[in-house]
Amino acid sequence: MTSMSRARVARRIAAGAAYGGGGIGLAGAAAVGLVVAEVHLARRQVNNGAHPHVPQAEGRYGLAYDAPGPGKEPLRLTMLGDSTAAGQGVHRSGQTPGALLASGLAAVAERPVELRNVALPGAQSDDLDRQVALILSDSDQVPDVCVIMIGANDVTHRMPPTRSVRHLSSAVRRLRTAGAEVVVGTCPDLGTIEPVQQPLRWLARRASRQLAAAQTIGAVEQGGRTVSLGDLLGPEFEANPRELFGPDHYHPSAEGYATAAMAVLPTVCAALGLWPADEERPDVSRREGFLPVARAAAEAASEAGTEVTAAMPTGPRGPWALLKRRRRRRVTESEPTSRPSTSGV
Repeated sequence: MTSMSRARVARRIAAGAAYGGGGIGLAGAAAVGLVVAEVHLARRQVNNGAHPHVPQAEGRYGLAYDAPGPGKEPLRLTMLGDSTAAGQGVHRSGQTPGALLASGLAAVAERPVELRNVALPGAQSDDLDRQVALILSDSDQVPDVCVIMIGANDVTHRMPPTRSVRHLSSAVRRLRTAGAEVVVGTCPDLGTIEPVQQPLRWLARRASRQLAAAQTIGAVEQGGRTVSLGDLLGPEFEANPRELFGPDHYHPSAEGYATAAMAVLPTVCAALGLWPADEERPDVSRREGFLPVARAAAEAASEAGTEVTAAMPTGPRGPWALLKRRRRRRVTESEPTSRPSTSGV
């Protein structure tokens, strides 16, 4: 599917979500039905979800920066979403995406970071309503930034994409209204789950990218930023499945989560005004720039690690967005800021 075709489909899905339209098929209902059957078979083959292990990573990171004084208060980072946000598939807390992001954010901000994680393995986008309610139950503890990773289970459980995007848009709107910055890691590429064979791999990839593009439109229009997570189960994983998938060949390994965190961290820092100002300007040499939001969403869905954020309120073809291909900076567990406090783990 071309970028322009994906943009048209994404616009239709996002419009349906905004105006309460019915379900719009992703890659055709029959085709998605086959994808769903194959992915569920794959999940049974790898025993996914039978005994989900999610390391406890909540707590305070960046202890080296824990000092009294104005501007030194801990930043609050909260993870929402499904098993990828929770960190299912690894065995150590420091290997989860939340811990990696908290470590990196503490190092960039030179402030401690309090990590909270309300993500639920197996969650679909309709669970975001519950997760957001948990986060906003205490008005004195609103996060500085929330990272949402969601979408894969929506595809495998055949949730209508308009409904999926509607729930995500509502979550972003509620969090932004409460004062939190929001970064959404869009639907990963399901076309590289090892037991899924061609031609269903292609159909799964198409469905995943269509949803990712529509998620981008919905999140950006509500004031959030998005980062394409195609690499989470995408080209890098397809090339190195033994290295970048975990033991169940379904969830990412520690190296895979590090790859995802490395893609998301610059956007988290930028949302909080912590990224270098010269990197906030679009770089033409990296094909960055201002585009209609649907086109930016379609391009981002095709290239993992691409950020989309709102720009001009409107343009000749509707809302516009800034598309950026940020340089990735690796976060390692060995950094002294990567250890949560013992009281929080």
